[in-house]
Amino acid sequence: MKKKRLKNILINLGLFLLLLLGLALVFNRQIKQFLMSKTSARYQIEQVTREQIEANKQVEATFDFAAVESASLEAVLQAQLSGKVLPVIGGIAVPSVEIQLPIFKGLGNEALLFGAGTFSPEQQMGQGNYALASHRIEQSTILFTRLEEVKMGDVIYLTDLDQIYVYETIESKRIEAYQVEVIEEVPDQTLVTLITCGEAAGITRWMVQGKLTETIPVDKATPAMLEAFSMTQQTF
Repeated sequence: MKKKRLKNILINLGLFLLLLLGLALVFNRQIKQFLMSKTSARYQIEQVTREQIEANKQVEATFDFAAVESASLEAVLQAQLSGKVLPVIGGIAVPSVEIQLPIFKGLGNEALLFGAGTFSPEQQMGQGNYALASHRIEQSTILFTRLEEVKMGDVIYLTDLDQIYVYETIESKRIEAYQVEVIEEVPDQTLVTLITCGEAAGITRWMVQGKLTETIPVDKATPAMLEAFSMTQQTF
């Protein structure tokens, strides 16, 4: 009798595990997007201070874009379980396509899973060509997925909680993966360059580029600017 009961327990446990596995496979995309969105929200710019940003600028980071892995559920779970605290150094907002993300130092896998990452340790917000990358997640609106919907003239905001840098979109187009010159400095121009995959397979890239039009101290920001980052005057 005991052997039979133990056998039934093991069978039921096996069926339960199979059910969990089946649910994970069916809802893989939804689970991944939920975890990515929740983690990204924890790092949003309104959750950090200027002092934390200044400290995070000194943190060591990797900048190897070629080493970035795909945004799989396994990668997201590994990032969740690692316990690693990501170095937030700013925030980006593109109101026209509802992009609002933390900016992390470097191009580590976690940075691109939960926000936008910087291409170079020398980058300084509001100077030169400030280049950022993030993932494109099909059948979602998170990260840089909607980048290709950005139109000429659309506003792009960056902030380091000291200033808000206002850019006007001047290019939004598909490029080849080898066209790395788009993140290089351009004489006499102050730009922001946003890069993501052009499609799920990642064969091409989608690039949005904006030119700096205005720099506003955060404490003098307009309501629209603050709203783009879900901030209020009390945030800082």
